[in-house]
Amino acid sequence: MFPTIPLNETIDIPLIGLGTYGLQGPPGADAVAAGLQSGYRLIDTAAQYGNEAAVGEGIRSSGIDRDEIMVTTKVAGGDQGFQETLNGAQESLRRLGLDRIDILLIHWPNPSRGLTLDTWKAVLELVDRGTVRVPGVSNFRPEQLEELHDATGVWPAINQIQLSAALPRHETVAFHRDNAIVTQAWGPLGKRQDLMSQFVFHSIAAKHEVAPEQVALRWIVQQDIVAIPKSGDPRRQRVNADVFDFDLDGEDLVALTTLEHPESDAADSRTHEEW
Repeated sequence: MFPTIPLNETIDIPLIGLGTYGLQGPPGADAVAAGLQSGYRLIDTAAQYGNEAAVGEGIRSSGIDRDEIMVTTKVAGGDQGFQETLNGAQESLRRLGLDRIDILLIHWPNPSRGLTLDTWKAVLELVDRGTVRVPGVSNFRPEQLEELHDATGVWPAINQIQLSAALPRHETVAFHRDNAIVTQAWGPLGKRQDLMSQFVFHSIAAKHEVAPEQVALRWIVQQDIVAIPKSGDPRRQRVNADVFDFDLDGEDLVALTTLEHPESDAADSRTHEEW
């Protein structure tokens, strides 16, 4: 089992999960099953990915007890609104073939729609009904998180954001810690910034006798941030998960700061919207 951190008062979350964006159909189901069989217990999908049915099939075919698996899915932009979110969650359950969602995230704030608060209230209603175990969000800025809390008195338990050694998001991570919000990293290998081509990663990897991708993921989990690298390759899945038997030292961490891009390079949910 992978190391975990507390997600709320009663639930822990693994520090490494399996991202599934782009894993479709039977190959996607096979990839999910392979990930579970190699030890993953956190699976991340979304209505917007169009692969919830494949993820559900992978869970069933893996032979792993459902109660051992934490399944995350997300409210699509087109499903925002109170009743629409309730309906969308039921459709996600139908496609997944499950009777509960462990973590439900609002995928993007989409401020132009003006439905974020209604959507958040619906997520909290689903928690009250027992349909969802943990309420959370994705791609929210600190001020957008504050809007949810100011209206309901409830902070999201988790915020999934674009984060890597190239985009460390220091201010947002600090805000999360101050308010007991777990930070989860999408894009943890920094592909959009071509992170794996940087010499410093290869140098640190050689020092520790690991792969550059393992350095990138170790940098994240060493901060108690959850990473969800995506891969359909069982061998790569195992490599991505094997990051808990070495530590980055102070020299490594200083070297990695040379790769940092400004916060403004991350997707900005005040203007970037996905439906």
